Amino acid sequence: MFLALLVSGLVVLLVVVALLVFGLRRRLIQRSGGTFDCSLRWNVPEKGDPSSKGWVYGVARYNGDRIEWFRVFSYAPRPRRTLERSAIEVLARRIPDSEEELALLSDSVVLGALHRGTRLELAMSEDALTGFLAWLEAAPPGQRVNVA
Repeated sequence: MFLALLVSGLVVLLVVVALLVFGLRRRLIQRSGGTFDCSLRWNVPEKGDPSSKGWVYGVARYNGDRIEWFRVFSYAPRPRRTLERSAIEVLARRIPDSEEELALLSDSVVLGALHRGTRLELAMSEDALTGFLAWLEAAPPGQRVNVA
């Protein structure tokens, strides 16, 4: 009986610690400001994929001329993807398909883009999209920016 209580207590303690680490990591990512919720789908086929497969929920952070994208359900302190402003080419903007709506946050807008030859899609709120497009267009003079 004592052993069962001890094991149960340790399992509960591990779950609480894991949740605290997730929360602390998110606070550290958001500490510098300029963050927004952003789902990402990397290496999208050229003809498009209307299914909800491949979407990963994350948090994006502006960092100078780069966007750093972090997976939400990860302990990694470094971003999973880094997108340079000068290498992003916006291709299209659309509302999520019916299947995608289940995989994305409500009221998301999907932005199709090309980054160094890799097709990707970013799903974010309308407000975050407005800020993202403004950030793209606010490139320093002399930098090439492709916004459709």
